[in-house]
Amino acid sequence: MALTKKKPRTIDNYLSGVSPDQRAALQKLRETIRTVAPKAEECISYGIPAFRLNGRSLVFFGAWANHCSFYPGSSATLRKFQSDLKGFQISKGTIRFSPDNPLPLALVKKLVKARIAQNRI
Repeated sequence: MALTKKKPRTIDNYLSGVSPDQRAALQKLRETIRTVAPKAEECISYGIPAFRLNGRSLVFFGAWANHCSFYPGSSATLRKFQSDLKGFQISKGTIRFSPDNPLPLALVKKLVKARIAQNRI
């Protein structure tokens, strides 16, 4: 469950409810996503920050009690970049990381670009 107590309406609102170290890590993630997908729309989906592009879900991220998560929105994308994700806990659709061991921004860019390409199909 996300750390925020009431349902956030914006990403800024969501981030204001998480710890400062998680906020900093997620803000960098947000800025990186925005750089790769400047036309993507920020939103809250499933109670966590998300981006939509052309009306379709692109990526999600969130803060939890003991970690942060990035959700590329596709298990195929995770499989494609599995070798780049060594050192991170991954599951079917989630990459878990901590603020002191964040996802490399170059990898985030690759993941978002892959999702953009998938959404075009």
